[in-house]
Amino acid sequence: MRILLLIIFSAFALACCKNNEAEKPPTKTADMLIRAADLSYLPAIEQKNVSFYNAKGEKQDMLSILLANGCNTVRVRLWNNPADGHSGLDEVAAFANRIRAKGMKVWLDIHFSDTWADPAHQAIPKAWEHLSLAALTDSVYAYTKRVMQAIQPDIVQVGNEINNGFLGDMGSLSNANNAPNFTALLKSGIKAARETSPLAKVMVHFAGIEGAEWFFDTLLKQNSVSYDYVGLSYYPFYHGKDISQLKSALANLAVKTGKQVVIAETSYPFTLEWNDMTNNVVGQQEQLATGYPATPEGQKEYLLKVRDAIESIPNGAGFCYWGGEWIAYKGSQAKDGSSWENQALFDFGNRALPVLNAFNQKK
Repeated sequence: MRILLLIIFSAFALACCKNNEAEKPPTKTADMLIRAADLSYLPAIEQKNVSFYNAKGEKQDMLSILLANGCNTVRVRLWNNPADGHSGLDEVAAFANRIRAKGMKVWLDIHFSDTWADPAHQAIPKAWEHLSLAALTDSVYAYTKRVMQAIQPDIVQVGNEINNGFLGDMGSLSNANNAPNFTALLKSGIKAARETSPLAKVMVHFAGIEGAEWFFDTLLKQNSVSYDYVGLSYYPFYHGKDISQLKSALANLAVKTGKQVVIAETSYPFTLEWNDMTNNVVGQQEQLATGYPATPEGQKEYLLKVRDAIESIPNGAGFCYWGGEWIAYKGSQAKDGSSWENQALFDFGNRALPVLNAFNQKK
């Protein structure tokens, strides 16, 4: 009888142990980390019949090169009604299908504008210019639902770099009293995203470190906006050249918001030279991060440092390299070409740079 009781007790204890193990949250691994690249220009570049090459000099399509180097997610911007059709719904939906076919995740960046949206520019779509707040809120909901159905992203940004609000004056945060209007519009987009794609992760995107705590605290005070990821842009030439400060800023935001944190945009030059006649954003030594030269190796070490910063905090969820595809695809004499070709993931011969090694899963 004692032996039988011992067997029963042991089986019960083992079952409890297994149940407790199942309830533990999964350990974060490098394979779970978002390792993304924004490739929004790629459909336009491909129309020019541009060729790309892997590190061995073998011709390959860009998605295959990035996938082979550990990139697991592609970020794509969406404009409401762009003048030339690029970054419009039809192009983005088709591109999203190609990304998924490669086995990569789709990260949709909805600008809620007909063109670039950033801290200095949040122009309302022309079709929505004269709407009341109620009508605009409905339009945001209907539009978000439509694009979510068409694209079915794994991650969705409701707005791009919305430090000062979005959707023109109606959703501006330049006046603190306008915060209820801003959050009403933001919630409308998030609600549509949640209802259409319940498994998609929702990101709220802020550019830089300074002011980020205030911004996300504003969301908390406005009746708890529902989102999953804090998305931050971080460029040394805009947001501080001392990368050591990045880690503490990320950790503070993770604690204060209780959310997972993602570096939603970053980049770095592999040279200060140029490959077309369009002025580059970065071209001077004083714009560089401390200790990271504008060389292929310096570019790689920079991205590794950013990756280490995000991986070192418990709530660090990943990073995204911006403009990696934006080579001088319009030719060496173009004055309306790329302002970013010296920060791309490919050199001036369109060959993959060592920086792609920073995407590889760490051993």
